[in-house]
Amino acid sequence: MKQLYINNRFFFALFAVGILYVLAFFFPPIMWFAHGLLVLAIITFIVDFLLLFNHKNGVQAQRILPEKLSNGDENPVKIDVKNNYFFKINTKIIDEIPFQFQKRDFLIEKEISAGKNTFFQYILEPKERGEYSFGNLNVFTSSPIGFVSKRFTFQKDAMLPSYPSFIHLRKYELMALQNEFLLGGIKKIRKLGHTMEFEKIKEYVQGDDIRTINWKATSKHNKLMVNQYQDEKAQRIFMLIDKGRTMQMPFNGLSLLDYSINATMALSHIILKKGDRAGMMTFSKKAENKVPADNKSGQLRKISEALYNINTNFFESDFNRLYQDVKYSIGQRSLILLFTNFETLDAVNRQMKYLRGIAKNHLLVVVFFKNSELQKIIHSNPESMQEVYDEIIAEKFEFEKKLIIQELRKYGIYTVYTLPENLNIEVINKYLEIKARGIL
Repeated sequence: MKQLYINNRFFFALFAVGILYVLAFFFPPIMWFAHGLLVLAIITFIVDFLLLFNHKNGVQAQRILPEKLSNGDENPVKIDVKNNYFFKINTKIIDEIPFQFQKRDFLIEKEISAGKNTFFQYILEPKERGEYSFGNLNVFTSSPIGFVSKRFTFQKDAMLPSYPSFIHLRKYELMALQNEFLLGGIKKIRKLGHTMEFEKIKEYVQGDDIRTINWKATSKHNKLMVNQYQDEKAQRIFMLIDKGRTMQMPFNGLSLLDYSINATMALSHIILKKGDRAGMMTFSKKAENKVPADNKSGQLRKISEALYNINTNFFESDFNRLYQDVKYSIGQRSLILLFTNFETLDAVNRQMKYLRGIAKNHLLVVVFFKNSELQKIIHSNPESMQEVYDEIIAEKFEFEKKLIIQELRKYGIYTVYTLPENLNIEVINKYLEIKARGIL
């Protein structure tokens, strides 16, 4: 029977009987005791078998999955198990989770009282976008006797898509509404000015900018009145994602491309909440996955669908082609965040004329990455000569990154230089800073 499994407890009982038979060879009176113990073990085995197998639906279980997985985040998966037996059972739950997780030792053990429900939860953290297929949910059940187990199988072949990170979108939204983000403490964006989009006239309260006093309204109401302004809305924000070979570098299980895709999702959510228009495209040898800038309902879903199955390739990205595509497809002045990765100043200089061409008509922000492994070497305390050499080389690469930032700033190109794990916070901060300065 495929559902029947004999437990170690029964084999231990047989082993004990076998020892008694061996001893009976030297002490014959023990033979009757050995026979009795063998008969008792067989009867107990039959009773245990009948207890478990006389009830067809002794256990009911279901796997409760989210609608989709959030890439790079902790996704909870729940299992609901109900004991329909009239006695307490011991269960071993083995869920056949997708092969991408490479988890070969999955096991949950739980004791469930008669007629009771129990919930289990475990966490999955996908590192790739795409489809994740679940196999069987196996529940191995045994009675208090514990000689045999019965396997119950549920929910064969469930499939879940893994989308760019969306779990923390609400958290970023709340932070953005307050213009503050947690990054080694509270980092609050200072409002350096305001755009000239008028909202309303209101009564002056302490803390209002005295430069916004409306003297005509003040004289009319015989009390101080001020103009209130709001951030200009419906501005176009485009995210351009490089999917060339430089974006394949992995950190903490995620590639730079995946970090960029997750940041694009988080930033798009904030852009839409701020009333601006979010758009995106990817590029390598040519521009692909284009989503025109818009702020209509369903725009975030369009961006998510466009990002769902993007993969890196081993091509050298063509910035000349990118410049042409931006020139002809993005006509109105926009904020463009370019997610790429430059390792050397020479690499930037080869593409500088194209970056300057984009920056001529748009506000360009180049987003590239700190190497977290090099950061660890730089901040370590070298003890051997080899470690000293490694630290010097790491500092050389870090210095070159700083030269890249200076070179870009020289041509009016803004930068975000960050660790991959801080990317979401940094790009949202940069967007809010640009909004606060009113420089778009």
